[in-house]
Amino acid sequence: MSYHRRSGVISSPPAASGERAPRLLDQVRAALRVRHYSIRTERAYLQWIRRFILANGKRHPRDMGAKEVEAFLSMLAVKGNVAASTQNQALSALLFLYRQVLGIELPWMDEVVRAKRPQRIPVVLTREEVTRLLALMEGRYGLMASLLYGTGMRLMECVRLRVKDVDFGRNEICVRNGKGGKDRRVPLPRKLEERLRLQVCRVKVIHEGDLAGGLGEVDLPHALARKYPHAGRELGWQYLFPATRQSTDPRTGRRGRHHVDESALQRAVKLARDRAGIIKPATCHTLRHSFATHLLEAGHDIRTVQELLGHKDVATTQIYTHVLGRGAGAVLSPLDRE
Repeated sequence: MSYHRRSGVISSPPAASGERAPRLLDQVRAALRVRHYSIRTERAYLQWIRRFILANGKRHPRDMGAKEVEAFLSMLAVKGNVAASTQNQALSALLFLYRQVLGIELPWMDEVVRAKRPQRIPVVLTREEVTRLLALMEGRYGLMASLLYGTGMRLMECVRLRVKDVDFGRNEICVRNGKGGKDRRVPLPRKLEERLRLQVCRVKVIHEGDLAGGLGEVDLPHALARKYPHAGRELGWQYLFPATRQSTDPRTGRRGRHHVDESALQRAVKLARDRAGIIKPATCHTLRHSFATHLLEAGHDIRTVQELLGHKDVATTQIYTHVLGRGAGAVLSPLDRE
């Protein structure tokens, strides 16, 4: 085994033909891309695997087992004080490494206990607070924030919308490849129809400029680029909220225009929240929580809300029923009794 100083990765010894065996992280990266994992997941998994190796004196994962994995996860919880979701992500990365890359099915991996995520009541804004927040947001970030509240989409679902996903004829928006790889349809708020049409016109102008400059090809999901080689240059496949600058795709090396960075929308929401004087720790995801809560308050069926949110289990949606007069808000305090 040899250690690569630049990558911090252990590689296998050279093959018999004299060719160098692929480095471990390169093997992980290739396995992730074959299975169509997102670039965000790819970066996170590579980071955790690298940290696991370095934390164990650069030993190869084949030479380690349950003891090292449990010690690493415990270190994250005790010394790193990480959240349960972070610890579980690290475990998922190591499970992928052993099962999908090294091809090792170890019984002890199933026995490693995942950290239990605490059950939190979601932060929800009142209708008046939502109105104040959105009134202080302008431009595309204001439109995106309005979509988050008006449709219940997740942050990245909104950011990754394509022009073709907005169906003005049916007053629907198709959310592609949501959580769990599922598609779903959400209502297109009529108040946003005109602003969305203007946004499509802006995208068209930007796209025509990119095409004139010899670019204009956007990345396509999975193998669609091979099946439809010219689809990436069509307007329908362009991102509804494109980035202001062109960039280079880290996977293909091709230069083009990606979607807007989600952190910019997050900063815009935080700024508007502070300006509106809202003391609740509201974020982009709070608008999704507010969407679900306000629908249930209006009397909509919980199964309908479940489908709109894209929840696999209705039990996940039931967390929003705390506003329906079944919790502390429905109890009359003895101090208020005559």
